[in-house]
Amino acid sequence: MSEITNTANEHSPGRTRVDRRGFVRRTGALGATPMVAGALLQRAGAQDASPAASPAVTDGASPEATGEVITSITRAEFFAQLISHFDLEEPQSTGGQVIETNTTDISTLNPVLATDTYSSQIINLLFDGLVGTSPIDGTVVPSGIADYWEIAPDGVTYTFHLVPYATWHDGTPVTADDVIFTYDGVLAEESLSVRKGTVETALESYRKIDDLTVEFVAKQQSAVFLNDAINQFNILPKHIWEDIPVEEWGSAPGSTGTDPSQVVGNGPFRFVEWVLGSHVTIARNDDFWDPENMPIIDEYIYNVVADPASALATLQTGSSDMVGVPFGQAKTLQETNPELQILPLDSAAMNYYYLNQDEAATGKFTDTKVRQALHYALDRDIIADTVYDGFAVRADGTQPVLSVAYAPDRINTIYLYDPDKARTLLDEAGWTEGADGIREKDGERLSFEMLHSEGSATYETQIPYMQQAWREIGVEMIPAAVPFPTLLDLTDAGNYEAAVAGFGWGFDGFQGSMFRSTSTPPNGFNKFRYSNEEYDALDAAAQTELDDEKRIDLLIEATNIVNDDAAAGVVVFRQNIYGASPRLHNFLPVGYSGYWWFNYAWVDPR
Repeated sequence: MSEITNTANEHSPGRTRVDRRGFVRRTGALGATPMVAGALLQRAGAQDASPAASPAVTDGASPEATGEVITSITRAEFFAQLISHFDLEEPQSTGGQVIETNTTDISTLNPVLATDTYSSQIINLLFDGLVGTSPIDGTVVPSGIADYWEIAPDGVTYTFHLVPYATWHDGTPVTADDVIFTYDGVLAEESLSVRKGTVETALESYRKIDDLTVEFVAKQQSAVFLNDAINQFNILPKHIWEDIPVEEWGSAPGSTGTDPSQVVGNGPFRFVEWVLGSHVTIARNDDFWDPENMPIIDEYIYNVVADPASALATLQTGSSDMVGVPFGQAKTLQETNPELQILPLDSAAMNYYYLNQDEAATGKFTDTKVRQALHYALDRDIIADTVYDGFAVRADGTQPVLSVAYAPDRINTIYLYDPDKARTLLDEAGWTEGADGIREKDGERLSFEMLHSEGSATYETQIPYMQQAWREIGVEMIPAAVPFPTLLDLTDAGNYEAAVAGFGWGFDGFQGSMFRSTSTPPNGFNKFRYSNEEYDALDAAAQTELDDEKRIDLLIEATNIVNDDAAAGVVVFRQNIYGASPRLHNFLPVGYSGYWWFNYAWVDPR
């Protein structure tokens, strides 16, 4: 793994710690350390601030241990943590634009329908959820419209108290009715939300107590209830969406942006326009209900270009402030442009290929030996070192680097490069070499189309290598580059043979949203239609296990099942590489939350 260059937690000499809007004074008044580890977290029932601890911030311990109500820290206390922890510069100018350039367009503006990183990063600036993810350690925190929450002594009843002054962009108050409406839409029979299955698995009931209070009841005491039931999506405004049938949400103007008046959020930025294939523009919400977190910049533009080289050129010429840096370009870019900010960060992301295991679609991948053979045929160390230029590691198992269950030394089956073993497995599965070198079985060739997102520099190298490696064991892969939204539509519907993509996990180690039998779209991310009853049982057991060590053991055992089955071909665990102009200040992405810093960003005048 390449060295991570991250100065987010360093205090550099000569820089001024931020004191804007009274945050530092509040931190001092609370007596907060960088993690507010004293009285604040003790009051919340916490043991420490790790991702696997503290039911006040996550669900890592049983509330019944004390028989008392457990109260989280407040929203103000969390932001005091944040300001104390990170080294933020006092802004020397206000206003201006931040321009980001990417090769992939967003797919929706609807927070309950988003399934991709690009849409989510825009949505998270427009909409707040009940809670959010801490960039400090990946835990669930009150950074949205919930001021704080309480867990009852029964360990399953969670009561969320909303911020009383939160408003939508049109001035309408944010209330419990909006929360209930959003959950009703996600859980409706006609729901289009891929989060439905995950929420249903965790949530027994929910109700409005009053305009500013909502109660959620878990199906059982759960280590991950906050993640699985609360931190899945942001909240929609009932008064905008209530007359639109749930089954039409995907094509509604509030999702497509064709009517900006329908894109009404409650976050720090307002929607301006989305020109498909060109750009998305959002502007500072000057009436944001949290003035102490008011953005400093005027406008953020997300530009879409045709290829990675064009995107990178915009950063080098100064016409963009931020780009995702291709793995093969990061080192050279830093050497030739030392003034640029190049930050590679460990992440919970992976690159993987998946094979449609629905026999009704294709019978080629229902045999575990075929899937295992394809994995043994790839030299994933070479992929990590060359395609990703060392900014990745071979994926042993399915748990990514920042997961609490990342334990490569405890994985049963390590798919080291072994083409001879791959050939043997295909022979055993009954696929024999045909006249043209491609294997056949019952008159069918082992040939398939591999979908991938167009415009990716990584895939321009990775896909041809995979094609060649599989050709050497008698398998024909035919690449098919498609727009990313098209890839999502085809794979969600099951109308494909194989696809390669990236995926970003949470940090708690739970992967049932992809591997559970019940997580097929639209109820989850099991696009490859994998099913294993033993895995399902382990996933359920891990959700109710409140002992950290025992829970991680169950997660690793579950990982071994899907890895032994080659349920999905996880290629590498990759870093994310961010590149930024020197004019962009407080650029502090971290592996837990890439865009947490956006409200604090400021730019030198152009």
